[in-house]
Amino acid sequence: MTPKGTTKTGAAGPGLPPVVGVIGGSGLYEIDGLVGAEWLPLSSPWGRPSDEALLGFLDGQKVLFLPRHGRGHRLSPSDIDGRANIDALKRAGVTEIVSLSACGSLKEPLAPGTFVIVDQFIDRTSGRAGSFFGEGCVAHVGFGHPVCGRLGDAIEAAAGEAGVPVVRGGTYLVMEGPQFSTLAESNLYRSWGCDVIGMTNLPEAKLAREAELCYASVAMITDYDCWHPDHDHVSVETIVKVLHENAAKARALVRALVPKLRERTERCHRGCHTALDGTIITAPAARDPERLAKLDAIAGRVLGGRPVGSP
Repeated sequence: MTPKGTTKTGAAGPGLPPVVGVIGGSGLYEIDGLVGAEWLPLSSPWGRPSDEALLGFLDGQKVLFLPRHGRGHRLSPSDIDGRANIDALKRAGVTEIVSLSACGSLKEPLAPGTFVIVDQFIDRTSGRAGSFFGEGCVAHVGFGHPVCGRLGDAIEAAAGEAGVPVVRGGTYLVMEGPQFSTLAESNLYRSWGCDVIGMTNLPEAKLAREAELCYASVAMITDYDCWHPDHDHVSVETIVKVLHENAAKARALVRALVPKLRERTERCHRGCHTALDGTIITAPAARDPERLAKLDAIAGRVLGGRPVGSP
């Protein structure tokens, strides 16, 4: 049921009405003020999403929480089906995604407990499906600026209100895992100027861009990785301890952030909701009907179909 004062999915124009998706740890949906919470089954032709999504409302703004690793942390980073997660969230009406993930710090000033609003990525993953497009429908989508600055502004403001220590801007090195870095790797990534290291935000961010969703990433620092002379062995016990400490701050951040995204009445001025304009390369006569059918939610707007959720 949609509370009074909210708009049902299906408003005219790409990216409207705003529906917030939050991808992160399972503790994030324990938010004070979440109204009408219920678990919503998700499905996708691309695979199996990580879990159901917890649907609720914060001050009238619709929000869906997806546990990235599944409840109980069933999935390793390499086992997460990013295409299924992003496609399923878009089918559920999500227009913007806030990603929260535990990360290691590659710089001394970024101490455990600090949150970083990431603005760049370096991809060191392997073997993950990184695009909805391919044989039968090829597209080349811009990714020079991989996150939504509008969402970043809102996150920064919400963090200030919630008293969460946050740094604006940083490069996230996405490694494959599930093992942590070697010392040589950690020092290499530091020499590249990277700020944080983690295992989950790619191809997630690339897929969100292809799906024409606003996307922002918040790295929640748990440790100094293995480069730091006083933290030369990253342990699960240490990380879990800081994770629990970060969880309360993450919940406060989400509680302050989601209502700020309620008032958007136009598509994102950063171009997120029209990211596929002019990107489809394959000639119409050469497009594979089976792939086009799977792309109905992701690219129906530009492929001549009716996007899922449209009137």
